[in-house]
Amino acid sequence: MVTQKKEIIEKYKTHPTDTGSPEVQVALLTTKINHLGDHFKKFPKDFTSRSGFLKMISQRRRLLDYLKKHSVDEYKKIIAKLDLRK
Repeated sequence: MVTQKKEIIEKYKTHPTDTGSPEVQVALLTTKINHLGDHFKKFPKDFTSRSGFLKMISQRRRLLDYLKKHSVDEYKKIIAKLDLRK
């Protein structure tokens, strides 16, 4: 998971020391969300993890809204790169 996280940061960073920009945060959350989505297909009654899953989805939505408000070009790029809807 640590090496995967470093790869994602390298792919989506906006400057050499970037680890916390909205683009990087959205990419990391999307990876976690996709992983948990597979988990819920296998374990549909895992309601405890589902609450954290829904919080992650909400956090990603807020970050995307922030990006859309401040930089529409970056928003469109990240949506296309991560293959998210809209």
